[in-house]
Order: sequence, then C-alpha cells, then structure tokens
Amino acid sequence: MTAARSSLLVELCPDLRAALIRCRFDADTLEELLGTDGLAALSRSEAVPVRRLIGGAGDLGILIRLFLLTDDCTVADVAAALHPVVVDDAVAAGLLERTGDLVRAALDLRPLQLQDTPQWILSDLDDSMAPRDITEDHVLGVGHASLSLLQATPIDPTGTVLDLGTGCGVQALHAAGYASSVTATDVNPRALWLAAASAALNDVDIELVEGSWFEPVAGRTFDRVVANPPFVVGLARVAHTYRDSGLDLDGASKLVVSGTPELLAPNGSAAMLASWVHIEGEDWRQRVASWLPDYGIDAWIVQRDVADPALYVGTWQRDAGLDPRADAAQTQADEWLEHFAAAGVEGIGFGYVYLRRIDAPTEVLAEDLTHGFSDPLGAEAPAYFARSAWLREHDVLEARFRVDAATALERVFQPGAEGWNEVATRLHRGNGPSWSHDVDELGVALVSGMRPDGLALSELVELLAAAHTGEPASDDLLASASELVRALVRHGLLTPA
Repeated sequence: MTAARSSLLVELCPDLRAALIRCRFDADTLEELLGTDGLAALSRSEAVPVRRLIGGAGDLGILIRLFLLTDDCTVADVAAALHPVVVDDAVAAGLLERTGDLVRAALDLRPLQLQDTPQWILSDLDDSMAPRDITEDHVLGVGHASLSLLQATPIDPTGTVLDLGTGCGVQALHAAGYASSVTATDVNPRALWLAAASAALNDVDIELVEGSWFEPVAGRTFDRVVANPPFVVGLARVAHTYRDSGLDLDGASKLVVSGTPELLAPNGSAAMLASWVHIEGEDWRQRVASWLPDYGIDAWIVQRDVADPALYVGTWQRDAGLDPRADAAQTQADEWLEHFAAAGVEGIGFGYVYLRRIDAPTEVLAEDLTHGFSDPLGAEAPAYFARSAWLREHDVLEARFRVDAATALERVFQPGAEGWNEVATRLHRGNGPSWSHDVDELGVALVSGMRPDGLALSELVELLAAAHTGEPASDDLLASASELVRALVRHGLLTPA
C-alpha cells in the first residue's frame, strides 16, 4: 500500500524549509562557518570546539546547537531561528521536545549537498552527542554506508528509479536529481514517515510504498534500482530494522542481489551495497556469482574491504550503542563469533554490486578494489558496462586500439648487488578506480605499437612474434594477447579505435 503522505511533520515542512533557507542552514555555509577543523570536531562528536566557533552566528548558530549538537535551547531563541515555524506546532509534529522554557531536537535534521543542490535529511537521533537507546524501528541518518552508495551510484539521466529499503530517504532524494520518477519502499512505517517528511522538506515528489523486500513492487520494473539493504552479517534475528534482516549470515545480500534482476527493465541497471561471507575453502567470487541467474545480467561486483570476524562484530556493536565491556555486549559477541566459527566464516567482505539487464548469457566480473582512489565510482559503472558491451560484440584480435590518455607505464626498481633491479612493470590508469596491470616486455611492446590508424591486434602480435622469434604467432601467444587486451579495455586503460 502507498504510505500516507500527510502527517503533522509533512505539513510543517514548507515553513521549516523557509526557515532553513533564511538561516542558510546548508552544507556550504556550515563549511564556511566551521572550517575543516570544526567539521572534523563535529564528525568526532566533540561539541565544545563547535560551540566556540558559532558563538556569534545568530539564528544559524541556534540551529546548529539545536539539530547538530542536540543542545537544549530556549523557546525564544528557537522560535526566532525557526520562524515562521511555531514551536508548539514543531513539538506536536515530533520535530522538537519541550520542557518548560527549554526546547531540544526530537529528530536529527542534517544539511547535505546532493548533486550541487542544498538539501536536508530527517532521521532519528543517534547517540553521537548524547547517550540514547537505539530502538528496533530506529531510522538511521546519513552514515558512512549511505555516503559511499551516494558516491558510487551513477547519476546519468534515467527514467524510473526504485530505492529498495529507503530508510530516511537519502538515496531516493539523490535519485530525484537524475530520474523522471522515484519509488521508495520500506518495511518500517517510521522510516516512511521520515522519508515523506524529507521529501516534503526538499519539495521533491517521491512515491512511498510500505512492505517487505520486493512485495510492494511485485510485477513492476524500473530503469534503475538502488539499494542499501539491511546487510549486516550475523544470526537470523532482528534487533534493528535498519541493519538486521532476520536472515542468516549474508542471506539479505543474497536475497536482494538474486531478486533485483526481475525488477530491471530492458537495459536497466542497479547499484547496491552488499556483504558476503568468506568461507574456509570457498572463493567469495563464486559465492556471490551464484546468486545471479544464468541469463540476462551483466554484473560487476567490487569488493572494497574484508573484515575479520572479531573486528566486524565489535564495529556493529558500537554502531548499536553497545559498550563492548558490558556483560550483555560480551555475551552477544561470544554468541555472534561462535555462529561465525560454526559456519566456517573467516572474514566478511563488503562492497558494491552493479547489475545491467542484457539479452545474453550472464557475465560476472567479481574483483577486489581495496586500494585507495579519489574519483567517485558512480561515473565508472556506466563506462564499465559500455566497455563490457563492446567486448561482447567485437573480436579484439580484429580491432584497433588507442592508449587512454590517463594510462601510464610504471617501472619499479629496487637496489641490488650491482645496482637497481627492475621488480615490477605495470600499466596504471591515473583516474577512476586507478587500476594497475602487471605486464611483461612483450606486453609493453604490444601496447606501445597501438594506433587508431595502425595495425589490428592480430597483425601487431604477428609483427612482434616475427621480431622476437622469427616465427608466426602461436595460438597461445594470440590467446595471451587477447586476454591482456580484454582486461585493459574492461578497466579503461585501452579504448577501441
């Protein structure tokens, strides 16, 4: 069913938006006012340095104290800062709490810059600035996972978008900047209440539908699906709906990855966060690839990190506001780790799953991308799928290539007994994901000879074989050259001419 659009909080949003704009409560102004050090202190939950910076900031300072530091503020100060919002109306709507002449935030209201547009996100308060219980229906704000998916999601214009498990609605708001229409689902009514308010606060139209997993959109297809599902790997129980699925181990990621292909329209795509277990004696790539159908999907699966079980459990316990020293937390940790041990879990992988609907047998590339890089990955995914489509349709041996302008040849030397010894030769891409490929001297020569108006790859290989051996190129040499070039094209170091 469609979530109710009307609530006291939604009705409050036009006046609240006017107040936020008037006070310049936006990400750019916060950066101006607080500077790098102040923003860093805020991210570390250190309120005192922030308070010292906003002493003379007037109404903006009051909003920072109220919503970002969760300070108690006087009714008079809040009424002035939030005008034309009436404080008692904000209390009735659930935005504020009042005790006598003091007011405090009842919700997290945070500015965010999405595609160069100032926006605001409403969510539940966490325990970063003050101790709070995290309830089962807690609606998480914009955390590290949400931000990573925002940066990893393509923003090329598209038609219909589904945000599966919207939470506070940040991915849906992001999608509204590049899609013709956005649908967002969640099993948690509180999440839909807050997502509806966030949409109203940003004057964005989003279809909100309540239900579990794929049920609310059964029979529908979309041009793009984005998902930050409750992917925490653990026991089959739910303590917090924003992170726990009730499915064992990586069952939530398996369900979303395996079910999303049915939601994709022809040539539709998906960008999702997911986690998967590393089982003793099992290749994680095969595990994740097995979640996909045999036909109709081009999949790019990128592992960004692998955590050992103890680190993983401790991280998520702290996320839930638990003190690892407390008896209850230690009992939970022991049960969690014992469950991992019984299942043979050696580590937990985390990363992105990109899918595109194709009319061909399924292709899967699952690879590690654990090194650092600066460019957002969102722009890379459409380029990856374009290169993958070209490789399906062309024989690289018959094609000509140019070396991409961002590709560099790297030679690594180490000191030896008689001078410098070369220990590695690589082709490195200087933008995007910063891929590197080890090559031998024949590979260096092969790439060096590539010209848009030059020889086809098969002719280049024959020329190199004649120069080095005086013999025609063997089938093995042609296959090796083809494999290298396909990898370099797939990662954007070579471009078809």
